[in-house]
Amino acid sequence: MAIVPIISNYFFMEVLAGIQDKLAEFDYDLNIYNIKSNINLERQIEHLIRKGMGDGYLLISLHQTETFWHSLKRYDVPITLMDEYYKDFDSVSVDSVGGAYKATQHFIDSGFKNIAMISAHPDAKPSKDRVLGFKNAHKDAGLDSNDELIVTGIDMERDGFTVRAGYEAMIKLINSSQKPDACFCISDIQALGALKAMKDSQFEIPIIGFDDLQFSEYLGLSTMHQPMYEMGVIAIEKLMKRIKNKKSSVSHTMFSPDLIKRESLTPGISVHSNTVE
Repeated sequence: MAIVPIISNYFFMEVLAGIQDKLAEFDYDLNIYNIKSNINLERQIEHLIRKGMGDGYLLISLHQTETFWHSLKRYDVPITLMDEYYKDFDSVSVDSVGGAYKATQHFIDSGFKNIAMISAHPDAKPSKDRVLGFKNAHKDAGLDSNDELIVTGIDMERDGFTVRAGYEAMIKLINSSQKPDACFCISDIQALGALKAMKDSQFEIPIIGFDDLQFSEYLGLSTMHQPMYEMGVIAIEKLMKRIKNKKSSVSHTMFSPDLIKRESLTPGISVHSNTVE
């Protein structure tokens, strides 16, 4: 069983392709349970596990405390975490801190001084990690990151990981007294809104997203690539191994995102797509 907070999440839809293709090699069916974000998440997860709804559980983008993850151990069921890490469960994740660091470092190395960041809900783990990477890159370069240039949209649906939130955040930046000369968005879906805001405002700066969703290539969006399909495949491999042998050693896979350079790094200039840094 796959337990996920938002089925329509673009990240999950691309991960799902890898999950389904790999699962076809095994004699198991995939059941997907959409967690309701306005109800206690911990209670919902424990309810499903107590009812024995699956032979194994793939928990996707469910960011909980170490105390909660520790409490799940008492059920002694196969569990694999995706887009999350806990030392006692198999996991597949991406180095969000490092990815944000790389994106920011690229702008710093390119000579940009006023680098903005479009973030999401401050309590969301991807936001926390990517803000940390953004600030660490500035610190290591001997620069101060400007908190006034770290913005979110007004719309906090899906924790602010929406096109609308990206649009609203970029409008804030365009109207601010300290206009940025480059921008890092913590997701491609927000970057899509940010690009539209820049087009509407006739304002152009280099922009980097995070995810490398399928549409990003066609928009010429530079982005931090995370191998979502491969993550789905590996997660199923780990879960199947755990179902067959509950005593096998816990394994963790963490991917380091690569910067995919496309046209959005040099607005107004045509560049070769899909250059990896």
